[in-house]
Amino acid sequence: MERINTYLAKHLWAQMLLSVLAASVLIMVVFPGRSFLSVVVRTAVMSAGGIAVVAAARRKEKRASGGSTDRMVALDRKLRKGDVPTDPEEREAMRGLVEQRLHRTRHRVLAQVGLTVLFGAVVAATAVTAGPRQTVGLTVLSVVFLGWCFFYGNRNHRRLLTMRRALSADTAARRT
Repeated sequence: MERINTYLAKHLWAQMLLSVLAASVLIMVVFPGRSFLSVVVRTAVMSAGGIAVVAAARRKEKRASGGSTDRMVALDRKLRKGDVPTDPEEREAMRGLVEQRLHRTRHRVLAQVGLTVLFGAVVAATAVTAGPRQTVGLTVLSVVFLGWCFFYGNRNHRRLLTMRRALSADTAARRT
């Protein structure tokens, strides 16, 4: 599993391809009747904005961690495992990455509330305008997706805060 995570972290195009394919399959299950190719093309076109946002965030993370994809992936692995870097240069890169990610997630609670309201509105609109199959499908998707987002988002935020404390505590100990 670690090899898959590393591969996907290094190759953003693979993440995007898998996301578009997974979304296309989900659309085909909930709204059957269209050709798979047309759904894939439409999903890819509609995902272009999200892909641009992810690419921009990746560029900022690479810059914060020292400019290399391999270094960013290595730091991300250490962050997920909770390993505090010992090398001073690597510590500074980790500090930059952690601060960049914490800055990016500063409005996460508001975003979670907004996402919940948005998904609730989509499910309600689907219940009014579509059949029970679509309503049940989107309800299940919403509950699973929001649960996943909240669980992993909060877990990653705790990891970032823990790493920031570890890096600052060690820095303060070195100063004295």
